[in-house]
Amino acid sequence: MNERTAAERAQYVRDQLPPNGLFAGMTWRIAPHPFPLPPALVAELERLGPQLLAFYRACNTLYRHSVAGKQPRWVADYLDAGKPSELIALSQSDQFKSALPRVIRPDVILSDDGFFVSELDSVPGGIGLTGWLGKTYGELGDEIVGGAHGMMEGFATILGDRGVVVASEEAATYRPEMEWLGAQCGFRVMRPEEMDKRDACPSIYRFFELFDLANVPNAWEIISGNVTPPPKPQLEEKLLFAFLWQPQLEAFWREHLGATTLAYLRKIFPRTWIVDATPLPPHAVIPELGIHDWREMARFSQKQRELVLKLSGFHEHAWGARSVHVGHDLSAGEWAAAIERALASFPEHPFILQRFGKSTTIETTWFDFQAKDARPMNGRVRLCPYYFVTGGATRLGGVLATVCPANKKILHGMTDAIMVPCCLQSDETPV
Repeated sequence: MNERTAAERAQYVRDQLPPNGLFAGMTWRIAPHPFPLPPALVAELERLGPQLLAFYRACNTLYRHSVAGKQPRWVADYLDAGKPSELIALSQSDQFKSALPRVIRPDVILSDDGFFVSELDSVPGGIGLTGWLGKTYGELGDEIVGGAHGMMEGFATILGDRGVVVASEEAATYRPEMEWLGAQCGFRVMRPEEMDKRDACPSIYRFFELFDLANVPNAWEIISGNVTPPPKPQLEEKLLFAFLWQPQLEAFWREHLGATTLAYLRKIFPRTWIVDATPLPPHAVIPELGIHDWREMARFSQKQRELVLKLSGFHEHAWGARSVHVGHDLSAGEWAAAIERALASFPEHPFILQRFGKSTTIETTWFDFQAKDARPMNGRVRLCPYYFVTGGATRLGGVLATVCPANKKILHGMTDAIMVPCCLQSDETPV
């Protein structure tokens, strides 16, 4: 099967698309070959999973200790801001005391000196898509990272034999990929209104965001059951990255992560600040930025504006790059307006500020079905490894590569992006 031409391989991939597609109304460029990863990078991604799980575990402990008064109260105050009191109480209940997300998906951006992680997602899309891609390219003879059926096997371990996926209207775009995955794994995909208290559901996978509970029928019955990801909005905030840099929390991180893991995470997580609108004392400055007031960033040069503003979480605009403002990609006026929006959003919906990480450019190929020819493309790569958590350990199920045109600053799925699974690179692997 590896002897097929680029045209034959691309056509095979296209022909395997499910009748209802995988994303409602969304398309992408098809590549003849998977995205090759060197063995050293694959090994690094394998090691990344346990360290991200350790980070989630430590963040869970940090929040609980903050609530109990064993760590600074401002930790819980930041994480609880803007959340309904009923949800906060449920997240702190004994039922979910130690519960962590069972799927972890970082956004890994390839850079000239390795990679960095721009954010974490514990309610990620793309699980079914990555499973379908791995299976399809695996049928063409490619050595898929995680295995050709790794995504299906990994998801099955967290859902069980009689589990269900509950996908809300807000997640309707991703319903086709979950329905395909359900057909492969033998689980049901249900709308929230279809759930009945009398249904015997040993486990539920929540495929909707906690900020949307008011619009999800039976939401409280669903999130009060045997559900994953657990109803813990504090673990879905991007501002968790900022806590890694707080001097007051240094001893906590060293105790609960260890010096080696802490140093590693600080290396791959961008420097992050919480955009807190509270006025500082006259003598104080914001660390590393050297400013006393966030509005002073409006006077930064374009080089100094290599920064990213984005919502931390619990908001309809906190996912899919909807709230992302890249400082050096904006005019001075647009950047000043973005700063004002971030300050006005505090404290109910805090923004974070991150150093902009520079991604590397690569040459790859996609197939133009109209021209009936393979096209070269200069692009930037986001890798999405999917880790499934079972028995306190992580399993890498697969890695989705999204290659965006090189002129794009924000890397995500789009019509002119290539989306492929990753394979293990060898001397014979085409690019």
